[in-house]
Amino acid sequence: MQKKSIVDLFRHTAHVIQGLLRLLRTKSGLLPDWMKPGTYIKRLDWYIIKKFIGTYIFSIVLIISISIVFDVNENLAKFSQYNAPLKAIVFDYYVNFVPYYANLFSPLFVFIAVIFFTSKLAGNSEIISMLAAGMSFKRLMRPYMISCVIISAITFYLGAYVIPHGTIIRQNFEIMYKNKKKNTAAENRQLQVGEGVIAYIQHYDDTYKKGYGFCLDKFENKKLVHHMTATEIQYDTVSDSRYHWKAYNWKIRTFKGLREHIVSGNVKDTIIYMEPTDLVYSKGQQETFTNAQLRDYIHKQQQRGSDNVIQYEVEYHKRIAMSFASFILTTIGLSLSSRKRKGGMGLYLGIGLALSFGYILLQTVSSTFAINAGWPALLAAWLPNIIFIIVAYFCYRKAPN
Repeated sequence: MQKKSIVDLFRHTAHVIQGLLRLLRTKSGLLPDWMKPGTYIKRLDWYIIKKFIGTYIFSIVLIISISIVFDVNENLAKFSQYNAPLKAIVFDYYVNFVPYYANLFSPLFVFIAVIFFTSKLAGNSEIISMLAAGMSFKRLMRPYMISCVIISAITFYLGAYVIPHGTIIRQNFEIMYKNKKKNTAAENRQLQVGEGVIAYIQHYDDTYKKGYGFCLDKFENKKLVHHMTATEIQYDTVSDSRYHWKAYNWKIRTFKGLREHIVSGNVKDTIIYMEPTDLVYSKGQQETFTNAQLRDYIHKQQQRGSDNVIQYEVEYHKRIAMSFASFILTTIGLSLSSRKRKGGMGLYLGIGLALSFGYILLQTVSSTFAINAGWPALLAAWLPNIIFIIVAYFCYRKAPN
C-alpha cells in the first residue's frame, strides 16, 4: 500500500504541475504584465532551462545507475545469505534507495549539470554571442536561478514529506536482510511527561513494547503528592487513542499532608503522555520523520528536557538549508564554466567538483560537531551555506562580463 501511495503521489504531483502550466497558458491574457511568465522567461531562457533540467536529470540517472551496480555487487552476498526475495530487493530497497540518494546529493548533481552544459555552451561560443549582444552576466543567470527554484522546491518537498515514508521501508529491509542492528532497548529512562509529572523506566524492550521497574511521580509546589509504581507496563498498540498503557502489579500512594493513601491492583489501564519513540532512539530515526513530525517531536522533547533532540534539530534545519545549496553551487558552476578557455575545462571542472564535494563534506562535519560537540543545530545546518556564499560571491565577481 505504501509503494502504491508513493507512486500515486508522484503522479498526482505531475498532474498538478501540468494543470498549473495549462492554467498559466489559458489565463495569461487576464493577468497583469508583471505576473505573466512571458515577461520574465523568453525563448533563450526556455532553451537554458531545458538544457539545465535535462542535464540534471541525466546526471542523476547516470550516477545513481552506477551506484546501484556497486551496491548490488557489495550486498549480493548478504541478500543471498538472508534469502531476500527479489520483489523486496527491488520494491522495498532500491525503489526507496534511488530517491533517497538522488535527493541527498541533489546539490552535487545540480553542480555537475551546470558545469557540463555551460562549458559546452561556452565551447560553442554561445555565451560569447549572448554577452556580445548586450546581455549582462546577471541577466544570463536568470534562467539558471529559475531552474534552481524548480529543483529546490521539488527536492525540498520530496525530502520533507515523501522520502521519509520510503526510508522507513528501506531501513526495515536493511534490518531484516542486511543484518543491520537496530536499537530495541533502553535502560534507566527518565522523562517529564506532563507539568510536574516525571516518569522513570528501569528497562524498556521496544520489541514487545514493554517496560519494567516503572515509576511515575507527580509534584505540586516541589512537593511529592502522587507516587505510582508498577513491575511492568505495556504499551497498547491496538488502542484507538495514543498514550494508552497497561500497568501490572501497580501501587499508587497519594500524600495529603501527613496522611498517606495507598491503592494497589493487578492490572490498570491508564493514560501516560509518552510513546515508545520517546524511549528508544535508533540510528537514522530522524530521517523517517516528515517535517511536521520533526517539529512536533522536537517541541515535545524540548519540553521534557531530553538530551537527544540535537540530531532531530540538525535534520530539520538541514532540509531547509539544503534547498538553498542549488543556488550557491549553480552560481559557482556558472561563474567557473562560462568563459571559453584554451585547453578545455579540465582544471576548472576539477576545482568546481572539489568545491561541491567540500560543501557536502563540510555539511557532514558540521552536523557531527553539532551532535557530539554541542554546536547549535541552526549554525551547523547553515554554516556550509554561509561559507560557500562567500566563495560564490568571489567566483561571481571574477566571472566574464
